[in-house]
Amino acid sequence: MLSERRLEVLRAIVQDYVGTEEPVGSKALTERHKLGVSPATVRNDMAVLEDEGFIAQPHTSAGRIPTDKGYRLFVDKLAGVKPLSSPERRAIHNFLDGAVDLDDVVGRTVRLLAQLTRQVAIVQYPSLTRSTVRHVELLSLASARLMLVLITDTGRVEQRMIDCPAPFGETSLADLRARLNSRVVGRRFADVPQLVQDLPDSFEGEDRGTVSTVLSTLLETLVEETEERLMIGGTSNLTRFGHDFPVMIRPVLEALEEQVVLLKLLGEAKDSGMTVRIGHENAHEGLNSTSVVAVGYGSGDEAVAKLGVVGPTRMDYPGTMGAVRAVARYVGQILAES
Repeated sequence: MLSERRLEVLRAIVQDYVGTEEPVGSKALTERHKLGVSPATVRNDMAVLEDEGFIAQPHTSAGRIPTDKGYRLFVDKLAGVKPLSSPERRAIHNFLDGAVDLDDVVGRTVRLLAQLTRQVAIVQYPSLTRSTVRHVELLSLASARLMLVLITDTGRVEQRMIDCPAPFGETSLADLRARLNSRVVGRRFADVPQLVQDLPDSFEGEDRGTVSTVLSTLLETLVEETEERLMIGGTSNLTRFGHDFPVMIRPVLEALEEQVVLLKLLGEAKDSGMTVRIGHENAHEGLNSTSVVAVGYGSGDEAVAKLGVVGPTRMDYPGTMGAVRAVARYVGQILAES
């Protein structure tokens, strides 16, 4: 266990290195921070921190920089989440408040996160596997042609055209709409197949074929739309941090192009809690020089998707964590009100 003084020295090193981009020496630490000890004591503390693997010397006669282990301790023990200012909170609210549909919400969220954090922003679309049915609408387009509209609790809207095996009257259509919604509204997508499997048997013989066709289309829609989707933005922000990557930025950009990698990154975030993965804690080799800050968002207590940012390990962790958490909260409110 490190002493409180050495923890404070580590905190000061991280803050200075993030702010100045320069290795930090003992003299600079004592001048910038009220550590209450001499430069010689700070040098001794830095030697201990280096021996323990929390900081490293990038080259001879230089100051020290945090290692992945040092950043981890900083995040776990020393970094409070920085609250956003009133203007920042208003900016988030105003930017997201005008969204017209789910695609617009996700697009605005990506741009906002990238602007607030100056990192790469990733936003996962709400997962239908965790969503519930808000409403199923059936509209008659012709005597034997219908439109199915599926609306989720997270604002996703899916439409399908249905060619019926026989004409289907308005009375039968209204009956099917009412019975279908009475069974599935408020229920999880995964539960829908079992809830509707016996529905055709409750209709007269001439209507059963159409009811079965409608249900088949509904279930196909649920299967088709379970594929995870996400949106990424702010990749150009990484060019500002070229010197933060040990060899070149290319492996990072290549990793960010692989959706399965990004989904795995976000998937490691806990449902509602915040997750910070630093450097080599990221399984993908191309992201070993980056940190990922992610959190779940949703319309209620349970997260239906994740959002977060990717940037260099030399990151303003308190500010980034505060921005990510605040944006997730606002997106959740929008989904709850949609």
